[in-house]
Amino acid sequence: MPPVARTPRSRWIQAGLDALARGGPDAVRVEVLAADIGVTKGGFYGHFDGRPALLAEMLDEWEHRCTDAVLEQVDSAGGDPAERVRLAGRLTFSDDLHRIDLAVREWARHDPSVAARLRRIDNVRMDFLRTMFGSFIADPDEAEARSTLIFALAIGRHFIAADHPGRTPREAINLAAELLLRPRP
Repeated sequence: MPPVARTPRSRWIQAGLDALARGGPDAVRVEVLAADIGVTKGGFYGHFDGRPALLAEMLDEWEHRCTDAVLEQVDSAGGDPAERVRLAGRLTFSDDLHRIDLAVREWARHDPSVAARLRRIDNVRMDFLRTMFGSFIADPDEAEARSTLIFALAIGRHFIAADHPGRTPREAINLAAELLLRPRP
């Protein structure tokens, strides 16, 4: 009889991130994840000591995908600072990662340890933006303002319900981002 293949650890983590994005941390339940994956919950305990261990690894994976891996890709792609900010934004706030990012932000409102991690990650992101804007904006106040605005735009675009006459919401967001990325005249 051939050995039974175990469900990979990464599959449990991805299922947890999907559940988090759909319903917050309370939706991350072993039984539900096992049903979503199509396996029994027994395999879960071969990878994790329990639900808290899965939640911690989910946050590790989110951090890696939205920060470490993004900065590695941006560094290897090179380009001018505006191109680097555009690429970081496309990678970090792609639809699949943005939904997880929003769920982590909601979770952080109720969990101090998640809030501390989110603050640390957001500080890494803001430091990147400050460096990029600081390379072509001499005024530190303006560089800070542009960094803050473009970061708020990336995170908050999901919450904007306004119409943009003659433009799609994505076109309006892109216009705003491009305005922020322009060098000072």
